[in-house]
Amino acid sequence: MEYVWYVIAALGAGIGTGLAGLSAATVMVPILIVLCPSFSGETGAYQATAIALASDILGSAVTAYTYAKNKNIDLKRSRIMLICILAMCTVGSYVAFIVGNVVLGSFTLFLTFCIGIRFLVKPDTSRKEQSRKGEKLDWKAVVWSLFWGLSIGFGTGFVGTGGGMMMLIVFTVFLGMELKTAVGTSTFIMTFTALIASVSHILIHPAIVLEKWDVMLICIIVATAASLISARFANRVNNRTVGLVTGAVLTVLGAAMLVLNYWTYLSQVPLFVQTLSCFGVFLAYILPALAILVPVRLLTNIPSFVFRKLLHIAAFTFSSLMILTSQSWQATALACLIAMLIIYPVLTVCEKESWYAKLLVQKSPGEAKRSMFMIFLVLAAIVAVAWGAFCRQQLAAAAILMWGTGDAAAALIGVPFGKHKVKSRWTDGKKSWEGSAAMMAISFLCGFGVLLWGQKLALPHALWAAGIAAILGTAAELFSSSEYDTVTVPVIISAALLLVASV
Repeated sequence: MEYVWYVIAALGAGIGTGLAGLSAATVMVPILIVLCPSFSGETGAYQATAIALASDILGSAVTAYTYAKNKNIDLKRSRIMLICILAMCTVGSYVAFIVGNVVLGSFTLFLTFCIGIRFLVKPDTSRKEQSRKGEKLDWKAVVWSLFWGLSIGFGTGFVGTGGGMMMLIVFTVFLGMELKTAVGTSTFIMTFTALIASVSHILIHPAIVLEKWDVMLICIIVATAASLISARFANRVNNRTVGLVTGAVLTVLGAAMLVLNYWTYLSQVPLFVQTLSCFGVFLAYILPALAILVPVRLLTNIPSFVFRKLLHIAAFTFSSLMILTSQSWQATALACLIAMLIIYPVLTVCEKESWYAKLLVQKSPGEAKRSMFMIFLVLAAIVAVAWGAFCRQQLAAAAILMWGTGDAAAALIGVPFGKHKVKSRWTDGKKSWEGSAAMMAISFLCGFGVLLWGQKLALPHALWAAGIAAILGTAAELFSSSEYDTVTVPVIISAALLLVASV
């Protein structure tokens, strides 16, 4: 199993290097120390740092070469930092060995996470005051270069971070470089700092090569390949796309590394572990579904409403499974809220992209993200009420499954086959008898299955409880406007199940 973590660590490191000039140590060190028992000894962190630095050599080199081919390196404005960093990284490496088992600093992890959020909020880093490549440094830039160069150089050797994230900030914020130029320049410098620091680590502690040569070889190969692919991608797309992808990668990596870094403390909090487990179950199902559905939508002519309802089926089905496998309602509700807090800003950023209109056809601007926001908010509310207040875990899962699959069935059948519209002053005239019948049938079957095998109700009780909830839920969908059925349908179904199935 450790070899799987070696590959995952190297992949994350390579992607971070190729996209954002992130040091391999930022990703590798926490994973190797926390998840790999062979690195838990007294010199485990020092060995992990050395392996990460060795992986940085080729990874940074191929990244720098790729950016250089696209003229995205500015050595004239970075030469002071280059000299300072090279001079100090050996000193930091020696001090690290004297101090002992040095673990990756929390500051770098927080910085990675925050910078990721920053790029998601503002993916395009271009600005009016950007410097020209090769432009002479003014006195302020010289001072900043000296200060940060000496600091980053010592940190590179001491902590093994490579300084990539700090250099990215210095180059973009203090020296006015454009994002791609900053990444190319920082990876060029990291090639040499990683080489010096890696050799220093190995000379100080030669057992690294003798004991961990296989780990080092795997990490170097995987990280180099991932860096090359990521760098080529970054240089072929526009700055906004680079910023978005960089933000997503850094945010996920930063959050994951923070959890790993503080796992000793976080694992002592049961609610945190349970919430993480719930969210992990949800992601384990929903991500493969998205990996299949999104390419199908973008590459085929599948109708937009079909794609949207397939997404709903996936989300609601997996949410029900998450509830049934969870240990507490608090963890489940929090997992739903976390999903909401992640999806809403992601959709907010993505709706500015040209491909978003093809992926999700909206009834009005911002309608898709508002719908997703309400769905996960209602999911959390159902869990809190049905499971938290009334101690009916299975009823919460049944209500959510009936709501999601029934709503999807109403559209999948009603839109293409709904020839007979429901004409009434209480309806909008767009819904059909065929769609309503499909919703009632699917809702009933899903509810009946959960009540019979999950809630362990007697067969007659499960039949009429599911039947009543399906009828009332279908009526709520039929007589509610499309703006409010995200709330009315699940509320009616949940109330019906709590009243009837709990008798």
